[in-house]
Amino acid sequence: MKIGFSLLNNWGFADPHALVDLAVRAEAAGLDSVWVHDHVFNVAHVFERIGGRPYYEPLTLLSYVAARTERVQLGTSVLVLPYHNPIRLAKAAATLDVLSRGRLILGVGVGAVENEMEAMGTPFKTRGAFTDEAIAAMRVLWRDEDPVFTGTYARFAGMKFSPKPLQRSIPLVIGGVSDAAIRRAARLGDGWQPLGLSPDQVKDGMAKLAREAAAVGRDVAAIPVSLALSIARPGRRFALGTTAAELAAHAKTFADLGVETLIVSATTSDPREAQAALAMVAGAVRPS
Repeated sequence: MKIGFSLLNNWGFADPHALVDLAVRAEAAGLDSVWVHDHVFNVAHVFERIGGRPYYEPLTLLSYVAARTERVQLGTSVLVLPYHNPIRLAKAAATLDVLSRGRLILGVGVGAVENEMEAMGTPFKTRGAFTDEAIAAMRVLWRDEDPVFTGTYARFAGMKFSPKPLQRSIPLVIGGVSDAAIRRAARLGDGWQPLGLSPDQVKDGMAKLAREAAAVGRDVAAIPVSLALSIARPGRRFALGTTAAELAAHAKTFADLGVETLIVSATTSDPREAQAALAMVAGAVRPS
């Protein structure tokens, strides 16, 4: 199982360079990936957590991280696609993939905060349809020399699009825990990434994913599972615990279930606490 670490751009750090430092430390410690998160306004659960403190834009941060690292993969967990123009996002993502020498993973989802989504210009009730179309449009732009697309939210033809990603196609991993998210991952995803699920919930979700993939003629092996969990005591969501032994034991459980990547998040805005959490993951979880 691969191990990733959240760069905590959603935790209100005063100094964004502390987040870049986490990425550098994660790579030096041998972790496989680093991950960022996506909200535009401090609203709902984001406001409850950090109030008016900074929530840093994910792709901008990853661009800086790309320049400071060489190997570690760069992931979004997850971009809320209805907040983004898919053509502009395809351009930004392809540029970042080229700059990072093919290290980008785009986790994407439909979003859940209605007033934020309305402010970003996409009606909440159409977020699923928008997401499906955005995925299709971006893949056309990345793949085709003369891209043509006619949709409800994006239309283009007769124009070149560049750069193309260094990867043949940037992996698009579908985030979410709902049945709709699992169905979207089975139909369209290069992976499925739930958040805060227990081992039993992951097992059930993977069984649903296998059934949905079979129903659309896909091999579920082509849809690997990555799981995002926090270092904390279990609450509304399942968490990994707070000790090295708990983290190692839970990581092994998820590895045995077939989870390909475990993305670990600290629950702090203190750089020293974040560094200590990273060191515990590198020292206990990765070797186990």
